[in-house]
Amino acid sequence: MTKILVVSAGMSQPSSTRLLADRLASATRDAVDGDITVDTVELRTFAHDITDHMLVGFAAPKLREVLDKLEAADGLILVTPTFTASYSGLFKSFIDTIDPDVMRDKPVVLAATGGTERHSLVLEYALRPLMAYLRAAPVATAVYAASSDWGNETQLQQRIERAAEEFAIAMSRRPATEDDDPFVNPVPFTQLLSDAAT
Repeated sequence: MTKILVVSAGMSQPSSTRLLADRLASATRDAVDGDITVDTVELRTFAHDITDHMLVGFAAPKLREVLDKLEAADGLILVTPTFTASYSGLFKSFIDTIDPDVMRDKPVVLAATGGTERHSLVLEYALRPLMAYLRAAPVATAVYAASSDWGNETQLQQRIERAAEEFAIAMSRRPATEDDDPFVNPVPFTQLLSDAAT
């Protein structure tokens, strides 16, 4: 079972950011072979919990559930609106709540929305460096949707489908992760005693 977590940082409702997130999730369902589960999280509903986490250093139960889903996911679709030529503050605050080790080598689709095409480089100059810091593995195709792109469905859909195909391939090539559970293979008691005697 392939588990995908979609994170939308859209602030309005309805939101073009959520619309792009849903389109990417749908294309991913079509591209992945086998069973797939897709969970979508709208960060606006967790804004207070995210702020509280930054202030007190631990996650409230609802935010903890999201972070657990993120850790368990085989891949992530991250979509943010563009603010001041970068990702939104809510998106960055959420990223700051994530343990960086959780993101290591995790396949990611990066996407953003904005009013104008001039901000499309937010994907390369803001989001990719952030993923590099977290040692995530974003796919080559990132998707930017300006307001005018919603009137040109063919080109936008081609980018979405290309990103979804790359995402599906990246997840299929990722080696299965094993939980480091210390209780699965405990050290035998006799060995502990002999180690203590020496």
